[in-house]
Amino acid sequence: MILWELFFTFFQIGLFTIGGGYAMIPMITTQVTAKGWASLEAVTDFIAVSESTPGPFAINIATFLGFKTAGVAGAAASTLGVVMPSFIIISLIARFFLSFGDNQYVKHALFGLRPVVLGLILSAAFAIARANLFPASGVDWPGIAIAVAAFILLRKAKKLHPGLVMLMAAGVGILVYGVIMA
Repeated sequence: MILWELFFTFFQIGLFTIGGGYAMIPMITTQVTAKGWASLEAVTDFIAVSESTPGPFAINIATFLGFKTAGVAGAAASTLGVVMPSFIIISLIARFFLSFGDNQYVKHALFGLRPVVLGLILSAAFAIARANLFPASGVDWPGIAIAVAAFILLRKAKKLHPGLVMLMAAGVGILVYGVIMA
């Protein structure tokens, strides 16, 4: 039963979110926490791990959450669920694209979806920031300082790779939370 629920939940997430993995975060968070599969803090941790792990973000997070919920079979069910809608839709589009690819209505519809995708990504970013920087226990000032420093580094040092900034922030986090505040 849980495998079917994982598959169907992630199938819905894959079907009804447009814009890739980051646009899925609000729906994943809502579904997973509502079903009791993970807390908001755990989902945030899965997001961080999924982002830093090679491969598509949506597949990584579905796999991690499925594994946490029902082991290897859960990972397979949730991964298959999140991938299946895209596979079906892309197969259909590829078959019929030549007949409607230049259609102005299709072009306008896709153009109109851009702000929605941006809104979904910003919503996810604010939810993650709120959960991590303003937890129920109070304001996480060191976390805010690390986030602001990372943002400034990415904006000012244009040639600095985001992966390097993540590694630097992880090092500072280990130092602050693991050594100084421990």
